[in-house]
Amino acid sequence: MRKLKLIWDFKGPDGLKTAQHHLIHLEEYAVAQQLNCLGKGVEKISDHHHVCYLAVNEEDMPIVRDQLKPHRGQLWTD
Repeated sequence: MRKLKLIWDFKGPDGLKTAQHHLIHLEEYAVAQQLNCLGKGVEKISDHHHVCYLAVNEEDMPIVRDQLKPHRGQLWTD
């Protein structure tokens, strides 16, 4: 089974704070949905571009994608 990293992009001078705040909501969502979360976090792309991500099994991706609308996704490697 493939593992997928769902990604939300946040740009601008407040991108880091926004990504960190969004991660709180992703964690709450994962608990409420009893989602098997493989990983989560915030990453810096540049000074004005940060991402927040949630890694899930491929079988869980459709519901997360449809409900939370990530900007993009990629294969997750631990």
